[in-house]
Amino acid sequence: MILEFTIFVAAILLGIVLYWRESKGNKAYRFLNKIMNSKELQMKPEDQTGFVFQQKFLLRLVFITALFLIILLLFRVIFLIDTVFVSLFISSIAGTLIGTYVAGLVIKAEKVIDEKSGEFGEMVSETYQKGKKFIDDLTGDKEQEKAASNRAETSSEKASEKSEKSARERLKDKGLL
Repeated sequence: MILEFTIFVAAILLGIVLYWRESKGNKAYRFLNKIMNSKELQMKPEDQTGFVFQQKFLLRLVFITALFLIILLLFRVIFLIDTVFVSLFISSIAGTLIGTYVAGLVIKAEKVIDEKSGEFGEMVSETYQKGKKFIDDLTGDKEQEKAASNRAETSSEKASEKSEKSARERLKDKGLL
């Protein structure tokens, strides 16, 4: 179990490295394309497609499986080991595929951040101002509630002061006595 997990993590890292390497240049894919295809069918100079870079899922799966089959055959020839660890083989293929997609997300996120770096500062300041305004509104409501409660208390005190006068004094104030 530990060996499978270790190989899976190493395969994810290998997938990241493969994708990043092919995003910088695809010389091996161009060479293979030049050998396999006629002049009319060869890829254009501006085409960036590689074995895993800008490929569909099935072609990535085929190329990565072929890569690990070649590695497995070399491993058998060099070390003369005849057993095949199917679970290790599958976890290495799956890890490499996952690694290519993780690297693709990182590269795309990097491009988006580079494009919107000027807008990013403005977005942060706008968000800060909105948050500050929201907090002021929240604290302002509490202060208004305190002021209203203070007014209610003072009016009740005035009412109690008025009620402290005797009935005779109140009648005199009204001019009835």
